[in-house]
Amino acid sequence: MLLADMGLGGDQNISPQRYLVDDFLIQYCQNLRKKDFTTKTESVSRKRKGKREYLNDRQTRHLMKELDALFESEVEEKNIKVGRRPTIETLISEEALLLSEFLRNERKTWTPRIAEINWHLNIA
Repeated sequence: MLLADMGLGGDQNISPQRYLVDDFLIQYCQNLRKKDFTTKTESVSRKRKGKREYLNDRQTRHLMKELDALFESEVEEKNIKVGRRPTIETLISEEALLLSEFLRNERKTWTPRIAEINWHLNIA
């Protein structure tokens, strides 16, 4: 049985928390400047080299720190087992568990929970 046959066709249905990461990356990228990038020369093929741009080391560390803080922030939803407010990371794991139970017919329905968080990007 295909996911589309079960009414689970779009990415948003399968990964309801994806918008949080998308929003985070959009906010983060709006504050980047040209000096935040570094150019590296890499082999494209045996005879060709090309240049690629990457975040510099300082910005990469900052991005990872902020992304980790996003995943560790608490959401308004309740945990499925404990009843406390989970982190986004826990909510994503719980949603994967609930979806897998639904796909194995251990659960009759699955309605994705959409997280609401109060999170602000710390700009360095």
